[in-house]
Amino acid sequence: MKAGARPRPYERSTGVDDSAVVLFSGGTSSLPKGIELSSANFNALAVSMGAITGFSAGESVLAILPVFHGFGLGLCVHTALTVGAHSILVPEFSAAIYIDNLLKYSPSFIAGVPTLFQALLQHPKFAKVRFDTLRGAYCGGDSLTSSLKHRFDAAMQSQGGTVELMEGYGLTECVTACTVSPADNYREDSIGIPIPGMRLKVVDADTAEDLPPGGEGELCVTGPTLMLGYLNDPEATEVTLRTHRDGLLWLHTGDIGTMDEDGFFYFKGRQKRIIKVSGVSVFPAQVEQVLEAHPGVHRACVIGTPDEYQMTSVKAFVVPGGGQTDTPSSAQTWRLTAAGT
Repeated sequence: MKAGARPRPYERSTGVDDSAVVLFSGGTSSLPKGIELSSANFNALAVSMGAITGFSAGESVLAILPVFHGFGLGLCVHTALTVGAHSILVPEFSAAIYIDNLLKYSPSFIAGVPTLFQALLQHPKFAKVRFDTLRGAYCGGDSLTSSLKHRFDAAMQSQGGTVELMEGYGLTECVTACTVSPADNYREDSIGIPIPGMRLKVVDADTAEDLPPGGEGELCVTGPTLMLGYLNDPEATEVTLRTHRDGLLWLHTGDIGTMDEDGFFYFKGRQKRIIKVSGVSVFPAQVEQVLEAHPGVHRACVIGTPDEYQMTSVKAFVVPGGGQTDTPSSAQTWRLTAAGT
């Protein structure tokens, strides 16, 4: 390069439909997969959720959800910023820190997983929070029990609030939420109706044929937020994204649900072997792999068990190997081995 010459700027042309973000989740199996999402995916979500929430310039959302999660990045950051709202990032979770931020900022919107709302109710300082300025409260990432919803609603209303905690359903494969419970038409145990631009249906898990209202089958989703595919995994992409008889590309969620006569959807369970702990996916096969790598473990099996605080907790059963006996110290070693991954 000649003296005084300036290097040419790096140039790369990308479009709104090109891969912009890779978020990791369980995909159609219990092993993590990179989910490729485009700018168009995030912008479509912002349009839909902006219409639902009524986000406007100058308002704020208290963003406790991690930005490596579609819920946190898509709703609490991207959707908020596209309309000129403030995204107040909370980099570390604790109920005390979150409450301090509620008291300091009086945000317009809050969003979180069920564990967050359970933790807030249990904290003695929570009673000091006022919700007079709150315009929306959203819960996702895991199933919200009716009991928790009613208790949090009652707390908000006794502390000046006029809104209710709204539940949604979604997957990272469509950025985040694809359904939300309507604020003016809540139905017990329902995950709501599709957000603007999205469509859901229930199909037979074996034939992919549409089921009538009331039929229990696999939930499928289509719309402008569908992922581009799984990173470097065309086989898994082909299994998950399928073109149906209507000519549309549908995302097979691996989740079981129903739809009532009025178009409200209900989540029943997961086909995929994934355990949701505080809204975060835990992959049993991955944990089992770590445990079985320990010289004292012959076989391992990991399951989810009900937990009042985390909604679900992880429990492992192991068969000792290599002459190892089942003792408290060995169990502690296995727990530390798994926790260190």
